[in-house]
Amino acid sequence: MEIIGHQRQWQFLKQSAESGKVSHAYLFCGQEKLGKKRIALEFVKLINGGNFDPGHPDLILIEPKEKEIQIAQIRELIQKLSLKPYSALFKVSLIDQAHLMTKDSQNSFLKTLEEPKGRTILILITESPERLLPTISSRCEIIKFSPVKEVEIKSYLREKLSDRDWEEASKFCLGRPGEAVDFVSDPQKLENRKKIIKELIKISNSGIASRFQSAKELSRESNLKEILEIWLSYFRNVLLEKKSQHTFPKLKNILSQIQNTNFLISTTNINSRLALEILMLEL
Repeated sequence: MEIIGHQRQWQFLKQSAESGKVSHAYLFCGQEKLGKKRIALEFVKLINGGNFDPGHPDLILIEPKEKEIQIAQIRELIQKLSLKPYSALFKVSLIDQAHLMTKDSQNSFLKTLEEPKGRTILILITESPERLLPTISSRCEIIKFSPVKEVEIKSYLREKLSDRDWEEASKFCLGRPGEAVDFVSDPQKLENRKKIIKELIKISNSGIASRFQSAKELSRESNLKEILEIWLSYFRNVLLEKKSQHTFPKLKNILSQIQNTNFLISTTNINSRLALEILMLEL
């Protein structure tokens, strides 16, 4: 599995594994699509001798169900961690989007974090570490991830995509290797993104009644979170390129509103249509 960027973080983890000084718990934090989970999987593969792909009985992956990680999932995790490793050196749990653990889930998980059993490694992955209990964060080795250099993203895409596509794809990545990998693994993703941006420009240039109709239609989309992420990357590029009918403060407001809307829709039961209508007033 190829690692794009994050060499400082990777070398630290690699040296920890090679020296045998592996922490019992890590907190990988940084914005979405930076490759945190990819590096976590490579790290646990390294400490377990290479044969440790997803699906291995000693790798427990926890992901949100219905916008949260429920206490039942954590209780099941605790039960599995109480067992000895099946065949690996370490039993490992990856908790993806750990900030979506409920308060009860976090309190339940904290007991395991305080008193880990046997050869166990816990890795929490999050883009919102501030939503975790301080008592959880303080018991983890914190590894921070930032957007990687554009040249590294371009170098990866140039090897994988055509001349026509790699430059355009790189504009959407904004330092996020996960986006680059997605473009390579799914060629249709770039075309879909172009289509969504074309529709966004149309919405932005339309009247308020038309925008509210678009909000109604968008609220029914199953991939709304992805659409808003594309809107966010589009307006970020507009801001960086300084080519827009909007002023700098206006663009900042738009970006802030898209982020807020995406956060609320992703993590709460807010009325999606109402949230989108509020966003439409800013476009």
